[in-house]
Amino acid sequence: MTSVDLLEDAFERIRDAVYPAVNGLSPEDLAYRPDSESNSIAWLVWHLTRIQDDHVAGLDGSEQVWMAQGWADRFALPYDPTDTGFGHDPGMVAAVTADAPALLGYFEDVHKKTTTFVRSLAETDLARVVDRSWNPPVTVSVRLVSVIADDLQHVGQAAYIRGILQRRESAVA
Repeated sequence: MTSVDLLEDAFERIRDAVYPAVNGLSPEDLAYRPDSESNSIAWLVWHLTRIQDDHVAGLDGSEQVWMAQGWADRFALPYDPTDTGFGHDPGMVAAVTADAPALLGYFEDVHKKTTTFVRSLAETDLARVVDRSWNPPVTVSVRLVSVIADDLQHVGQAAYIRGILQRRESAVA
């Protein structure tokens, strides 16, 4: 297995976790927050997708899927189109609402772009420095691993919230 194969596998695992966290939930369920300071499943999946979209577009020099494929217009969020959710306060988190098809549609478009980009890389491409402001400088491989780590943390949080929702529904039944 090459480094590129490993990266592709990691992005597939993110996909394998996003779908069960979102599928079958109503917009109200996706907007549920365990308390007023918590993130919702909708925000978490939107944010992890925005980060992946932003970072991969930065690596391959392309326009983000969010703007290029009209997702910013479809979501119609009250933010600058370049906003990825970083630093959102609880009120801003609450404003991110969506239905499952929109969240998964945007995620899938970004996933396709990401895996196409990753498959295009040669082993030597992974060592290319993309940000010299860090010590050591950030390479393509480090940036992709950072996205993977961030995405897995957020999708794990979304799955946890889904579990809370399911336990609440069981208690009511």
